[in-house]
Amino acid sequence: MLIDCEQCAMRDTSACDDCVVTCLLSDGPHEVSDQVADALVNLADEGLVPRLRLIPAERRVS
Repeated sequence: MLIDCEQCAMRDTSACDDCVVTCLLSDGPHEVSDQVADALVNLADEGLVPRLRLIPAERRVS
């Protein structure tokens, strides 16, 4: 999975304040394996980190 904040429709919105990238990483791009992505989902499910708020800009709904 490629996480690229530059390509996120939610960049520079309040969603960034509650995104795992902002919490644990820094602005991307970051290439994360499926295992790391699964681990981030599991951590978020347990409330230990925020969820990934990435929405690719080309998929943004108006």
